[in-house]
Amino acid sequence: MKKFTIALSLLFIIVSCKTNKVNKKPIEVLSKSDFTIAFGSCNKHNVENPLWDDVLAVNPDVWIWGGDIVYADTDDMKKMRMIYEAQNNVKGYKKMKETVPVIGTWDDHDYGLNDGGVEFTAKEESQQEFLDFMGVKKESPRRKREGVYTVHNYELPQGNIKVLVLDTRYFRTALTPDTETKKRIKPNVYGEGTILGEKQWQWLTKELNDSKADFNVIVSSVQFLSNKHGFEGWGNFPHEVDRLTKLLVDSKANGAMILSGDRHISEFSETNIAGLRYSLIDFTSSGLTHTYTNFSGEENPYRVGKVVFVKSFGTVDFNFKSNTVHFRMIGDGGNVLEELKQVY
Repeated sequence: MKKFTIALSLLFIIVSCKTNKVNKKPIEVLSKSDFTIAFGSCNKHNVENPLWDDVLAVNPDVWIWGGDIVYADTDDMKKMRMIYEAQNNVKGYKKMKETVPVIGTWDDHDYGLNDGGVEFTAKEESQQEFLDFMGVKKESPRRKREGVYTVHNYELPQGNIKVLVLDTRYFRTALTPDTETKKRIKPNVYGEGTILGEKQWQWLTKELNDSKADFNVIVSSVQFLSNKHGFEGWGNFPHEVDRLTKLLVDSKANGAMILSGDRHISEFSETNIAGLRYSLIDFTSSGLTHTYTNFSGEENPYRVGKVVFVKSFGTVDFNFKSNTVHFRMIGDGGNVLEELKQVY
């Protein structure tokens, strides 16, 4: 994949809200990068997104929506369709789509129900609107399958990347409210409930077991590792966390990583798993048009680096020769706010 070294503006962004003193430096697209993913979440169609020109500047090979593409929160499909159409007509996004392929998943607000799951009565209709927005053909098998999960394979001269897009909404069962602390949600009793549903689990198991890719990128709208904040995430289903980590070990999947959103903050989480020859990174990038500007800290035993709570998107640069992945959070003006490198 061709990559160009791009030097962007040397001006630093000025953050009007409280800052967490994130690192700021102009971004470069590494000439040695073989493939670049750009991704993000939490985007309101009627709020200015200052980042689309920065997304274009990194010359990504694909843009991945991590969920909350729009904020519809409705079971009225006419309203849902109008909001998606409005997003498609956002000038910066429209320009980006002219040259960059777009894939991704939904989260609760584009699903149609805040914190919603299996109980949402309009989920079948909402799925069709989502697939329309994503440009999925009417004759695609995805039109007849429950849930928006899917796989994208990128076969390059240097190697292969598999992107596994999960659906953490369609099958997700009830959460457990936390009535004992100030947190909203607490983990379910171990073994109770599901985040993916059995059909999706069977699909994911087969995809990872059969994968010959050099890198396996798992897209989850909600965080996988961070589990102490009391909001939605895989940590509310601890047995499902164990199931996925076991699957990664048993499948011997190469270079697995997780991209997530939802939280209105961006952070890196990392853990070592017995039997996995590399550390597992969960890269959360959120949000694009609005963030948790009052963030004052929360526990995350897996956090690496600092939390970013200014508008940003994420990039993932792959280098097959060195088997290295470079993760970056990028803000307005192309400033690198936090970054992490890993050899797989």
